[in-house]
Amino acid sequence: MNLNRRTTLAGGAAAMMVAGRAHAQAAAVEPSEAERAAMDGVVEAAMRQLAIPGLSIAITAAGKPVYAQGYGDADKNAGEKVTPKSLFRIAGLSKPITAAAIFTLVERGKLHLTERVFGYGTVLGVDYGPSYPRFVSQITVEHLLTHTTGGWPNDKTDPMFGEPGKNHKQLITATLAGQPPKHPPGNSYAYSNFGYCVLGRIIEKVSGESYQTFVRNQVLKRCGIEEMRIAGNKLADRAAGEVVYYDEVEKPYEIDVARMDSNGGWIGTASDLVRFLTHVDGFPTVRDILRPETLRVMTTPSSVQPGYAMGWSVNRNNDWWHAGSLAGTTAVMVRSARGLCWAALANSRVRGAGGTAEALDRMMWDVVRKVPAWKA
Repeated sequence: MNLNRRTTLAGGAAAMMVAGRAHAQAAAVEPSEAERAAMDGVVEAAMRQLAIPGLSIAITAAGKPVYAQGYGDADKNAGEKVTPKSLFRIAGLSKPITAAAIFTLVERGKLHLTERVFGYGTVLGVDYGPSYPRFVSQITVEHLLTHTTGGWPNDKTDPMFGEPGKNHKQLITATLAGQPPKHPPGNSYAYSNFGYCVLGRIIEKVSGESYQTFVRNQVLKRCGIEEMRIAGNKLADRAAGEVVYYDEVEKPYEIDVARMDSNGGWIGTASDLVRFLTHVDGFPTVRDILRPETLRVMTTPSSVQPGYAMGWSVNRNNDWWHAGSLAGTTAVMVRSARGLCWAALANSRVRGAGGTAEALDRMMWDVVRKVPAWKA
């Protein structure tokens, strides 16, 4: 496997992993009845505070599933309740899955992180136009993974929420020509949904398969995940077992979630997400789908943003995680240095005061700390 320049950073990441493993590790025990009651109390209080209709959580300790629970309403009108098997849109949690797919191709020698993406002789060649603005032609796979392309931030100019009716090819072609990066790649960080949309097209180009097919077969099924899929856009497209999304201001069924496949388009259960986490967590309890060297590179922060690596938020404690939100959707998943993995999915989004994602993150830390044996 040729990881090119990033392999020089592996030593620092390895030190982080060793330091993380020096912490006391979570015991693979299920919570007692009293601990379950305390955990449920934390969740129910958060749901009341944030007016969340439905929520699902799942937790593993030392690679073993130890808790999965649904709370509240999956569909208010039908009287359906959330269960551990309820499917939710996972929004930005799709990005670590896309990153895992990219690194699968890297491990197989089909892709290199330092390869340029656009222009003659590059990964995508001239698929999206015969020529490109200067900064566009300098973008590499690594820049896309680390959100350091120099453009396309997640703000009101985000291409993924505009250009209704355009397919991937039309959207990318129009964006590269009409909205090129304002800064040279590699010098600044800006969280970019569009960048991960492009990564999805790289996966398709290199693998010769659709993004969904490759990820399901080469990433998710290797983790034992069978039911995850790309979401539909309309209420009528709702999958069997999928929750209804609620938002008093925004419109969950008027966004093109399917077009967001590689940056925010998957649906799954909380248990699916912790199953994915346990297969990329770097711990020996469950065999990972990526090599240790690959995981070190993937979770080493970029030089311009110490809090983000390649598809993952990271910190000095050797935790890695991701959060995501869309209209009617909030999602958080965490791999902690102590051997715990967890996910929380909600069918609403609250803006302001840190938003639902930060509140869910705080809630889940409070939840796992109710079980002393988990050493959270």
